[in-house]
Amino acid sequence: MSLNTSTALASKLPQAKDLSHLLVPTFRIHQKSPFKAVMGTPTHDMINMAGGVPHPSTFPLEQIQATVRAPSHAALGRAGTLSLERTQASGSTESLNELLQYNDGRGMASYCRFLRKFTEQTHAPPYADWDVVASCGNTDSIAKAVSLFCQQGDHIIVEQYSFPGALSNLVFAKVKPVPVAMDSEGVDPVALDSLCSSWTGVTPLRAIYMIPTGQNPTGATMSLARRKALYAVAQKHDLVIIEDDPYYFLQLDPMPDTQEAAATDMSKLPLVPSLLSLDTDGRVIRLDSFSKILAPNLRCGWITAPAYIQDRMQILNESTILQPSGLTQGVISRLLNDTWGIEGWNEHLNSLRAAYSARRNLFVTLAHKHLAGLATFTVPTAGMFLWMRIDLGDAAADATAMPRLLDAMKKGGVMMAPDIPFRVTNAAAAAAPERFLRAAFALAETDMFEPALERLARAIASIRGSELQDTQSDTCAEPIDTMAPAPIAVNSST
Repeated sequence: MSLNTSTALASKLPQAKDLSHLLVPTFRIHQKSPFKAVMGTPTHDMINMAGGVPHPSTFPLEQIQATVRAPSHAALGRAGTLSLERTQASGSTESLNELLQYNDGRGMASYCRFLRKFTEQTHAPPYADWDVVASCGNTDSIAKAVSLFCQQGDHIIVEQYSFPGALSNLVFAKVKPVPVAMDSEGVDPVALDSLCSSWTGVTPLRAIYMIPTGQNPTGATMSLARRKALYAVAQKHDLVIIEDDPYYFLQLDPMPDTQEAAATDMSKLPLVPSLLSLDTDGRVIRLDSFSKILAPNLRCGWITAPAYIQDRMQILNESTILQPSGLTQGVISRLLNDTWGIEGWNEHLNSLRAAYSARRNLFVTLAHKHLAGLATFTVPTAGMFLWMRIDLGDAAADATAMPRLLDAMKKGGVMMAPDIPFRVTNAAAAAAPERFLRAAFALAETDMFEPALERLARAIASIRGSELQDTQSDTCAEPIDTMAPAPIAVNSST
């Protein structure tokens, strides 16, 4: 879609609904930073001596260069050298002097320009006045989004198993999570409707935080029908949806019947539409990150929301991070605007989907082989996690069973994440005998998948009090309490 075409379409779209009544009182009135409120914005013909801004001649970087690989095997011609120059723009990207200087809380112009184009191409938000703001990744974005709609003592709806980073943010903000039931597709809309309809809290429920694609930790992905149903419930109860979607572009191909099946052409496998793409009201605050699709420590992402929300996000950025590193934004901008272009970026995303699909396929096949009768799971269709319900047999009712399992796994040389840090506790959850492990199939080398699962199987069997025959492919025959193999971490810190 051309820029002129998308602009023409946007002019025909409605404006976002004004949901400012859902903002906490501090943010209902738009405020500029105190300094900018007094000083205003300098014009080009002014001699600006107001700010504590260093002169760019003091910046030591003359040029930045990086060798960039091709986005996929099918696009080898897009490999090359990426460069940023001190005093002049490099392609579509600002000069180093601009990238290294203070800037406002929106983000660098070239970085945000690409993300607007990409968001329009991918999601086509169905209202006119949306915009993007640069972020330092989704953990920071979560804290900012929550602070707009919740203050100390308020409640926010979250999935019954959720991202620990988000839960920690709520603890620090003194905002209380209210868990809503999930199934194999994530949040259950009927349960959400029931929760909102029966709510008797002192303050109303104003927002729900969720990960709709490749959910962390469960790996669940909402179908289009589920997303539409959930959005309808949010409209009914006037909820803002914080759509945390770092795994959206890691949607995987269907699990093949055999390992010999031909790989899917990911460019022909459409993505499930996002909640943003259904957002006729402007009630979705969408959080995207480069952490899972480019590199984590770039610490860059973007927020998509109505313009009046982004005005507040800008204030929050300027009072905390100011904006992500200009140098990092410049590298990403140069890569995506010029070296790869949007076509190369889409090829890169498709190559990631293919790579993670192959990893998922192998790990799931081996899990079926080694964990039969010991664990059950739903095959994930996005992301990098397999969420396994562990059958501890008669030991399941023992409160010490899960700690003992983790200890047995540690001694056996394998690490996976238990359900405990993801669990949003309430009375029903605390009493539930079900226990889960989250295995991340993204980081460990694929030749470690089978030993990891063999070690897990022995650990589970030791807690159940049963014997497990050694498999043909595992040479470690020692009892689990005396083994000391090199640890395999099928896990992730996020």
